[in-house]
Amino acid sequence: MRFIIQQSGSGAHVEKILRALPEWFGIEKSTLQYIKDAGTMPSVLAKDGDDVVGFITIRKHFPETAEMHCLGVLPKYHRTGVGRQLVAALETHLKKEGIKFLQVKTISADSSDEAYAKTRKFYIGVGFTPLEVFPTLWDETNPCLLLVKSLV
Repeated sequence: MRFIIQQSGSGAHVEKILRALPEWFGIEKSTLQYIKDAGTMPSVLAKDGDDVVGFITIRKHFPETAEMHCLGVLPKYHRTGVGRQLVAALETHLKKEGIKFLQVKTISADSSDEAYAKTRKFYIGVGFTPLEVFPTLWDETNPCLLLVKSLV
């Protein structure tokens, strides 16, 4: 597995992966926005040979903070360590750029969605700490959980 930092233009790779993950990316309007954003955001890509099998898009908010804007791994690669390795590659890259704090948003435990229960477990497993729930940031049926991680 190779991990590549790409400054922009990963929209086609992101679309392929998001379309393979309807349990997480079933809202078409949101999926289209993630694909559009991936065309302009820096990304970490996980490659198996020539195939992109996972990604993280990155949004920088301030010189010392960044957000994992979107993460996706093809189902065939779930539970193989690819997601953990993607996060580690992202953190290594961000530390070199002087980023001190990384955040990620996901659906909170106020939702009974089983896919997002797995997502929360993954983020906590790679060292994120839940910080706050925003019940209506996205909408009332998708309460937002903000998680943070120190990179220093």
